Amino acid sequence: MTPDSLPPTSGPTHPGELHTKLVDELYGDWFLDYASYVILERAVPHINDGLKPVQRRILHSMRELEDGRYNKVANVVGNTMKYHPHGDASIGDAMVQLGQKELLVDTQGNWGNILTGDGAAASRYIESRLTKFALDVVFSPKVTDWASSYDGRNKEPVTLPVKFPLLLAQGVEGIAVGLSCRVLPHNFNELCDACIASLRGEPFQIFPDFPQGGTMDAADYNDGQRGGKVRVRATIETVPKRNMVRITEIPFGTTAGSIQESIVAANEKGKIKIQKVEDNTAEFVEILVHLPSGTDPDQAIQALYAFTDCEVSISVNAVVIKDDKPHFLSVTDILKANAEHTREVLKRELEIELGELEEKWHFSSLEKIFIEKRIYRDIEECTTWDGVIGAIWKGLNPYLGLLRREITEDDITKLTEIKIKRISKFNSFEADEMIRELENDIDQVQRYLKGLTKYATDYFKKIRDTYGKEKKRRTVNTGFDRVAASDVAIANETLYLDAKEGFAGYGLKKEGEPVGKCSTMDEVLFITREGAMCVVKVAPKFHVGKNPVYLAIFKRDEQAVYSLIYRDGKQGRVYAKRFRVGGITRDKEYPLTQESPGTKVMFFSRHETEEESNAQILNIKLKHELRMRVDAFPYKFGDLAIKGRDSKGNLVTEKSVEKITRLRKSATGEAEEEEVVE
Repeated sequence: MTPDSLPPTSGPTHPGELHTKLVDELYGDWFLDYASYVILERAVPHINDGLKPVQRRILHSMRELEDGRYNKVANVVGNTMKYHPHGDASIGDAMVQLGQKELLVDTQGNWGNILTGDGAAASRYIESRLTKFALDVVFSPKVTDWASSYDGRNKEPVTLPVKFPLLLAQGVEGIAVGLSCRVLPHNFNELCDACIASLRGEPFQIFPDFPQGGTMDAADYNDGQRGGKVRVRATIETVPKRNMVRITEIPFGTTAGSIQESIVAANEKGKIKIQKVEDNTAEFVEILVHLPSGTDPDQAIQALYAFTDCEVSISVNAVVIKDDKPHFLSVTDILKANAEHTREVLKRELEIELGELEEKWHFSSLEKIFIEKRIYRDIEECTTWDGVIGAIWKGLNPYLGLLRREITEDDITKLTEIKIKRISKFNSFEADEMIRELENDIDQVQRYLKGLTKYATDYFKKIRDTYGKEKKRRTVNTGFDRVAASDVAIANETLYLDAKEGFAGYGLKKEGEPVGKCSTMDEVLFITREGAMCVVKVAPKFHVGKNPVYLAIFKRDEQAVYSLIYRDGKQGRVYAKRFRVGGITRDKEYPLTQESPGTKVMFFSRHETEEESNAQILNIKLKHELRMRVDAFPYKFGDLAIKGRDSKGNLVTEKSVEKITRLRKSATGEAEEEEVVE
């Protein structure tokens, strides 16, 4: 049955009628629901607090259990399961990651090692509690928005009122359905300074800072947006008087073990030469790479960058949840949003504090009037509750102008709850002092609200000065050139040419003649007898055509000058040209002639400089013909301009050429023929 023959989907029109829907529509709906759930509830952090849901629930659970002492991680995981429906394994892994970031969770026990890649001990053996920074910055119940947990039994925060760019400080990675997120960690103090600059409307720029240290090239960071990347290198130093190098810092995302494995793998493939590798990493990184005798340590370091994980490229893609949707933002946008969010949270806290102070001032003033004016005596003769309330209202009425707001029924009720002991020990002077302190506090909070930006910037300064003393930048941000693998590859192979059969490669030891040393990363340029040029990667065996004119290792940054004389067709004219190779695509054939049938290269030479090329002088010997007065003449390549490789060239002669020889000056100063080229 085809889809066209299926009955149309429809909903029930009468009670008990079945609803018909195609299965592919159901799958489409289910997939969208699943994708939305993973993006919003699992993998992507929220822009306000920078946390994934599991991280937020862990911190909320730890705050519930917080009493200043360490708690077993197993207990925290169990308590978090009230809020997170995805099992203890995901909670435990997320908690270990939070602990290893050393910002929000104070750890005790074996929490693993990001340098060695060792995992944490079982959750029943390790303990944790919130750091002072987390208690100061992450939580504020009075300004937190709450929602029911997945089973409706508990309340959990929609987002935590974090007053700091936590997402940029910790970094995050997440893989959702059709979406991935990667935000790199940044330096604590630099984030505080950037928030201050953002609130003041000043320009700022932030770059990643990794706990492993290393050196970073952030030229292509692209402000953390998708498509951006950073290159990170290990810190490698030479060991004086010993033929070895020491790795003391590793790139972000690697471990000492993975670095060692990549070095061994590169050595086995012949890309680098080492004797052995020692990994002494514990609290600090120390990987010793022993080199063979006579090896240049600086060259070895460059080879480590080129062929191992000592240099890695890290792609970035800043995605956050904002307004219940994923948004692709830059780290600058995220920091501005976090700084503004912090100011709004501080504003809400100040407004709540102001309301509490004003309420406290109101009741303190009301209590003072109630006791000093002995209004409580007016209720002694009252026999009913309404009479008591009326007597108090009547007694307070002359003093309503002294208060800042109207009196409510609740205020009257609270006055009736004042105990006789409180009335008997009431001290008017102390009451006046407390009211004055409240008034001073109210004035101060009001000043903070009027100068909210300054208050927010002072807050970030306090955070930086309090918690940032030991959080210095660990990763050096400096540009460095990419190491070309072909430049540092060890030439441990020999390139052979079997001209008779038309093949070359480093696997033709028996069949061919040696051309020179090469590495497996090198490229080879060859020119055929018909004038076709091609660049290929060196291999055990590859086709170059029978008796090629030229074959050698090719360096793409070379500025060598190539000289060529060719006959156009079987009996055509003879042309000469000079050119540089320039940009070229591997495995693509480039014609250096006009591609006429029967074309043949009659002379070829290569010189490193233009001056060397200019110095060459050839003798062109023509085939003898009747009535020919001149059958030979000199030809100077220095008179020939250097053009592109696809140029036709300059006409040398229309006659047939018998041979071409190179001229040089003899010891007596006379020109003599050196060799016959063709």
